[in-house]
Amino acid sequence: MTPDAEFGYELLVCRYAELAWHPGDGPRPAIVSRQLGTRERRWDTVVVEVDPASLAARRRFGDETIGSDLLHVVRHAPADWAWYRDALPDPGYPWRYVREAIHRAAGRDLIETRRDGNRIQIRRLRPYPDWVERIVAVENKPDLDASAADRLADQLAHDVETALADEVWLATETTGDRIERALLREMPVEAGVLATDFSAGVDVESGDVAWHPSDLSPTGRSRDDAATIRRLEIAERAYGKGWRSFHDTMRPDCRGFELRREGRALVPYCTAKEKLPTARECSGSCPQFSPEPPQWRTNGWPIEGGPGKGVRQLLDRRRERERDAVADAGSDPRSNGTGFDGDA
Repeated sequence: MTPDAEFGYELLVCRYAELAWHPGDGPRPAIVSRQLGTRERRWDTVVVEVDPASLAARRRFGDETIGSDLLHVVRHAPADWAWYRDALPDPGYPWRYVREAIHRAAGRDLIETRRDGNRIQIRRLRPYPDWVERIVAVENKPDLDASAADRLADQLAHDVETALADEVWLATETTGDRIERALLREMPVEAGVLATDFSAGVDVESGDVAWHPSDLSPTGRSRDDAATIRRLEIAERAYGKGWRSFHDTMRPDCRGFELRREGRALVPYCTAKEKLPTARECSGSCPQFSPEPPQWRTNGWPIEGGPGKGVRQLLDRRRERERDAVADAGSDPRSNGTGFDGDA
């Protein structure tokens, strides 16, 4: 299956990465997300390679993203009680915002707090782990033509130059044909090229490496604190969001919305338009939008909350399942990071 839109291709690339990462060097435990990056640059697909044992420790902090303000508190919370202004490094912004973050962190059971007179003291519940090994950025372009190659070459060159990611890739669809070599010559030599064929759906054999990427990790030195924090923020957002969060910007409560299997992937499908819709198409403003009858949601038909809620619950469960499986991957050297076979 070759999707009608780049959005659909993006979902298939994400599922492939979840099943078969790393395509060039063999299995590596990783979590996959989409549409993440910085203020200057947003990536289609983000692969966060992790240490399974450290990810298991991160799982103890819950399923939600720990945002930048909370990370400042959680990463530096002391093992013993201390006044927060003694315990935490200067944030570079007013301390009142730190106090707000402390209360939110305590509300999520990320840290402990108590008062010593008028002073707020904090203590960690557990150390925040160093769970991120590498970050990989993937640009997806199923139909690579000359104009698209020019645009992508500039984007990938920016990624290579900033080296915020440890590897950058271009994923493009071949459908059995060779990629035009003249187009690949436009790309920076440091960027990898993943040739995919999803005509029969997604499985571990759906991608081949047409060009191996360079390692962009700093050699002989570590990244500065600002880059380290930006990378950790991206990884946290990838952890909390995942790639199945498309239901947040679509309307699974429409009668025409359903999930369809494409090999080992589940993707949205519109029965009214008979296609895989984009997030923009699948909205309440769609002229063919037909909301679920209220009785579906109130009477538990066919599942409690109605089909739309059931779709959300299914996708959320699969995101959680994949995170748990990756955290457990270190106990099974044969695992590809998912721990599952034949499931979408």
